[in-house]
Amino acid sequence: MIARALLLAAAGGLALSACAVGPDYVRPKPAADATGAFAEPAVSDPQASRVSTAAAGGQWWKLFEDPALDRLVADALAHNPDVRTAAANLQQARGVLSEARGARLPTTTPSASYTRQRIGAGALAGQGIPGAGAAGPTHYDFDFYQLGFDASYEVDLFGRVTRSIQAARGDAEAAAANLDAARIAVAAETARTYASACSSAAQAAVARETAELQEQTLDLTRRLLAGGRGTQRDLDQATVLAENARAQVPTFEAERRASLYALAVLTGRPPAEVDQAAAQCTVAPRVKTPIPVGDGAALLARRPDVRAAERRLAAQTARIGVATAALYPSITLAGSATLGATRTGDLGSARSFGFSLGPLIQWSFPNISVARARIRQAEAGTAASLATFDKTVLAALSETEQALARYAGALDSDAARERSAAAAEDAAKLSRLRFDSGRDSFLQLLDAERDRATARAALAQSRATLASAQVSLFKALGGGWEDAPAIDTGVRIGTGDVVASERRSAAAPR
Repeated sequence: MIARALLLAAAGGLALSACAVGPDYVRPKPAADATGAFAEPAVSDPQASRVSTAAAGGQWWKLFEDPALDRLVADALAHNPDVRTAAANLQQARGVLSEARGARLPTTTPSASYTRQRIGAGALAGQGIPGAGAAGPTHYDFDFYQLGFDASYEVDLFGRVTRSIQAARGDAEAAAANLDAARIAVAAETARTYASACSSAAQAAVARETAELQEQTLDLTRRLLAGGRGTQRDLDQATVLAENARAQVPTFEAERRASLYALAVLTGRPPAEVDQAAAQCTVAPRVKTPIPVGDGAALLARRPDVRAAERRLAAQTARIGVATAALYPSITLAGSATLGATRTGDLGSARSFGFSLGPLIQWSFPNISVARARIRQAEAGTAASLATFDKTVLAALSETEQALARYAGALDSDAARERSAAAAEDAAKLSRLRFDSGRDSFLQLLDAERDRATARAALAQSRATLASAQVSLFKALGGGWEDAPAIDTGVRIGTGDVVASERRSAAAPR
């Protein structure tokens, strides 16, 4: 009977909660000029398109066409601690949401008790109980068995529960967006670190080749000086070039190793577990096709940080309703049923049954200053969340425009460096031939060798910059969280122990 009454009250409360107090959330709309084409030109070279207006894809790292990079990113998305932390935060937010939804149902508490009781005869004197006088026993001992069932339900007359659920749902959806943002950041950092390792290896190779050439020139200079055709000045200049070239090699090698250590940590491994495929990479990955970027509207819909800011705004708006509901009475229906007897066989009899049922009304009135202060706090929090949303939208657009500009500049610079390196290579070969035939001086040969070394080093650095610019553009576009692999939480919980899980892929080289 009590449970039925409370369920009927719950159904009525759900109907009444349609009139929840507080403002109803309206999704903010970005300005029209923020949803169109990007301001940065898609074509910086009239002969070659650098980006396309096609919709941006999800797993953008596959455009590099590098299987090692694909595997590393997948490994990082599954095992990176930042991704695992964001996933745990999402689970926590969903738990809070489940708790908020539970407030729509009656709270029920079954109970059972047994007590051994003693009542002094003096407490019974004068109540008409036989033998309770001075001549009777001094006390009475007996067993008492009791079964109980308590239930209560808050009638959501003014929508406090409804708004609480809306706020918790907004927080959970913001946590889901934060997880996607963590995936994007980890994928981009993994790709950038892998490109850095490859670029450092390429730069080290160029430095070694340059050092070998300078060593050959230095050896030739020594022989010329020994034969009376050179000067000590020529030998000193050749020594300077050779030592400078040799000094570049350990620097690039150290950077390569540092990137490999960082890459191991990004994929959830100790630094010592260097990925062998990445260690063998000597060419920086590069996307050679136009990069699809879409438009502003697609960008804002895809970026998780924009989505998270919008969901936090929705949650904060709902909290205004939660605070506003405190201005009105809170109605709780409470009931209890008990069965009590001194013998277990009597628990089912009619005389052992008792119950209570009635409403509890609470209202902070007429002093409602605290409630109004909390409303002002919630309104201020909502205003701050709206400002944060606007800032996030502007930051997303700004980051993309800047990334497009830097990518275009990196492409143009790389093309110029490539032409410069080719010209310097031809000039060095020609100078060598002319020197061998006696038509050029040794100083001219040194200048040509120096120009070639400088051009080759500049090209290697340009390739590293280009790879980083491409990764930055992909990160700004906000893709990469779609179709993400399952996250390895790293632990199994349920038996009272926390056990490290086995999570290494057999495909990962060692």
